[in-house]
Amino acid sequence: MLAVNNVKLSTGATMPQLGFGVWQVPDAEATPAVAEALKAGYRSIDTAAAYGNESGVGQAIAQSDVDRDDVFVTTKLWNADHGHDKTLRAFDSSLRKLGLDVLDLYLIHWPTPARDLYVDTWKAFVELQKEGRVRAIGVSNFQPAHLSRLIDETGVAPAVNQIELHPYLQQTELRAFHAEHGIQTEAWSPLGQGGELLSDPVVAEIAARHGRSAAQVVLRWHLQIGNVVIPKSVTPSRIRENIAVFDFELSDEEVAALSTLDRGGRIGPNPDQLN
Repeated sequence: MLAVNNVKLSTGATMPQLGFGVWQVPDAEATPAVAEALKAGYRSIDTAAAYGNESGVGQAIAQSDVDRDDVFVTTKLWNADHGHDKTLRAFDSSLRKLGLDVLDLYLIHWPTPARDLYVDTWKAFVELQKEGRVRAIGVSNFQPAHLSRLIDETGVAPAVNQIELHPYLQQTELRAFHAEHGIQTEAWSPLGQGGELLSDPVVAEIAARHGRSAAQVVLRWHLQIGNVVIPKSVTPSRIRENIAVFDFELSDEEVAALSTLDRGGRIGPNPDQLN
């Protein structure tokens, strides 16, 4: 079992730099998948209310031999639950499904700017953290304008912003904003949903040089530029492969070569347009 590096958040909490995502994993399948991930050495699990599998995730954590205090659990508030009071109710529901007393990280899933409720939602998040019900609070898919407004109107910067990020979409401007404000960048779809990226000639050449898979090379790139990553798989061999990235390093030249692949194209929705 390989040890995973930790990153320190602005709150002082530590978060594993590589975690396990369960997007599009049905509730019943989430339990064995998370159990396999915990067995392989993952100590960070990322779910969301919208995924419909918080109960399955919670069941795996409860049944595991791993101590609860050693597992960093993230879930997210869905768009329909924005607003102060609805946020508090949604948090209670997520905590109940997960079977937890305290959550490690709570994220606003999308800013949904047309609703214009994300500041009120964030104020509820701040309350939850002050009450000790969640150790760190953050956002997902927020752009610089959304982040600036949160900071300006509440004085509290998110500890994390989880965004679509992979070599084909590197979010350079947003990452620079994060660095300036002490926000940890976390990448969803870190492998670009596989396919084209993992067969890219630049990735393939580096993988061959190291005797590693293309996915391992891309994950290693993320780690070396400072991102937190949450690759997803329900295949046991792939789950183990994705965490085996802490025993090799890319050269500066290899990191630079991967950093030239940026196309600026999204796989997921535009955060300014999703509501």
